[in-house]
Amino acid sequence: MCIVPIGKSLSVVPSQLGIRSVTLWPITALEVYTSKEVDALNGTNLRLKCTFSSSSPISPQLSVTWNFQPEDLNLGPDETVFYYLKEPYKLSAGRFKGRATWDGNIERYDVSIVIWNLQPTDNGTFTCQVKNPPDVDGTIGEVRLRVVQKGERPRTPPEVMSLASAEHQLVFLHVWKNVWKQKERERLLGKKACQMYLHGHSDSLAWTLH
Repeated sequence: MCIVPIGKSLSVVPSQLGIRSVTLWPITALEVYTSKEVDALNGTNLRLKCTFSSSSPISPQLSVTWNFQPEDLNLGPDETVFYYLKEPYKLSAGRFKGRATWDGNIERYDVSIVIWNLQPTDNGTFTCQVKNPPDVDGTIGEVRLRVVQKGERPRTPPEVMSLASAEHQLVFLHVWKNVWKQKERERLLGKKACQMYLHGHSDSLAWTLH
């Protein structure tokens, strides 16, 4: 079996000698990666993560454009959220004026931003587009955001939720780690019990379950 690298297509052509030759070529030179869906609490801050890969070295002319399409079309047309070209540019108008800040690192292929003080009107789809000349044609990352109220059930896993403070994040990670350990312990005990049962050790099985 031949493993093809990500972002490559595979073509197998039989030769006259019966030996198959493999040809690889890129589907696209620039790929952008984002979370597909994110839930965040109203009034908190959210980091919209966006990273990319490029077949070319990072260009001084690399540009990043974040746009937003509101879920409720009555709230207005699509608008620019953030723009980067050699340096971050601040918005002079729009709903995200003063609320969108740069949180990326070009050298690490990270073009993330932070949206401050989330509001229900921020429900919608954010797009992240990167151009790294000569790689200017590539995928566009999309993030669908839903701003929820406290007590409202999230649709995405807790680890991608926006939390109000670093302290809350540490508490959450500690709880999540303990839950994972307990689930793993139960899985291993169940596996061991099954193996003992198959080998006919019914007495040992009863002791293990107690």
